Amino acid sequence: MSEKGIKGMLELIVPRLLRMIMEKQSLTEKEALTQLYASELYRQLEREETKLWHLSIPTLYEMWLEEKESGHITYPEEV
Repeated sequence: MSEKGIKGMLELIVPRLLRMIMEKQSLTEKEALTQLYASELYRQLEREETKLWHLSIPTLYEMWLEEKESGHITYPEEV
């Protein structure tokens, strides 16, 4: 997938992931954006070769939460 394609996928994924973070963590949109954009998960989402954009929003949320709580990410086998 091209860089343009990845950006298009992120435009679909990020708002849904942000909503989940905001709802489950009781964060404002600004807080959720700041935390997501500062995460390793987001950096990996931007990389086509990781194929993380194939994962569901709940799976991405769990990965983000794991990183927030433990400082590392466990990648699912399907990636």
